[in-house]
Amino acid sequence: QVQLVESGGGLVQAGGSLRLSCAASGNIVRINVMGWYRQAPGEQRKLVATITSGGRTNYVDSVMGRFTISRDNAKNTVYLQMNSLKPEDTAVYYCKMSDVGYPGMDFWGKGTLVTVSS
Repeated sequence: QVQLVESGGGLVQAGGSLRLSCAASGNIVRINVMGWYRQAPGEQRKLVATITSGGRTNYVDSVMGRFTISRDNAKNTVYLQMNSLKPEDTAVYYCKMSDVGYPGMDFWGKGTLVTVSS
């Protein structure tokens, strides 16, 4: 199947920036949609942004204009550039991918922690 590994999380002050990466490996056929989700303490996991294989992007309102999702299809990697970070962005960030070779399945990474201090 497909394995995902996130990196790039850490501690940053409010107003700062971080760039997350998520690389896929394993028996990849063709990655379709890539996305980032986040889960804050005591809350459910929520969508942050997605990007299709054609490059169409979608963002949750709270990150619009501050976060940018991008992908490198040759590397099977998705990125999340996070600028103007706020304490409320503190969460574990997970990437999710779908692969056309595995219909109906979603693959998740184990997450990377982003902490924004005020």
